Amino acid sequence: MTARSDGLAVRLARLSRHRDGRFLFVPMDHSVADGPIVDAARFNGLVSDVVAGGADAIVVHKGRARTVDPRLLRECALVVHLSASTPHALDGDAKVLVGDVEEAVRLGADAVSVHVNIGSDSEAAQLSDLGSVAEACQRWNVPLLAMAYPRGPRVTDPHAPALLAHVVNVAADLGATLVKTSWPQPFERLAEIVDSCPIPVLLAGGPAGTALNEFATAAMAAGASGLAVGRGVFQHPEPVKAVRELAEVIHGLADSAELLTGPVPAVVR
Repeated sequence: MTARSDGLAVRLARLSRHRDGRFLFVPMDHSVADGPIVDAARFNGLVSDVVAGGADAIVVHKGRARTVDPRLLRECALVVHLSASTPHALDGDAKVLVGDVEEAVRLGADAVSVHVNIGSDSEAAQLSDLGSVAEACQRWNVPLLAMAYPRGPRVTDPHAPALLAHVVNVAADLGATLVKTSWPQPFERLAEIVDSCPIPVLLAGGPAGTALNEFATAAMAAGASGLAVGRGVFQHPEPVKAVRELAEVIHGLADSAELLTGPVPAVVR
């Protein structure tokens, strides 16, 4: 029997550069929330470094996608992020849709992503948006990455394992193809979270002060399907080296490490 091939399968294959079902995404969408991550003239150079290091995909907003040299995306997938917010709003946890799936397809996207903050005051609207985007992704055969986090006034511990298990399953139940979330504390509980979820789970960048390759090794050993690392890459003095070390771990060149323990600081991604 031949393997099934359709638009979704083709795009999913591009999201995993080595076709091994493991993923290293580099989010570069931070300029909407935080301001420029690099001078405009250097952005394509940064993308080039990320691709050279072995990233499977970059994540950018639709306007930024138009500025990326398409030659850089021959070996790297494009994920267009559809959610936005700034810290200047009354509710910094409120994410709104600023694009749609059809627009992302016209831009050449291999996938789209949506950010949902579970526990925020605007959770209901964000869940509705996730469901609507998931339906559009079904129509267009486009993979959907849900960036799902426990964040809001009623969230006392954003690294609680049971809460993270709930969050990733919300993403799966509402139609996401992959889900990115934070890491649990204690870290060894990650295996339970991954086992609870029917779709691939990717972790955000990791605790400040932890070596990225050690974090990646522990995550993969616990069953994660990959990482999505932004600041840890583009703020690194050698982005190519940072991505290469992560790619070596995620795609199987390193396969064990001691699990992380100890207190977890604020989320870094």
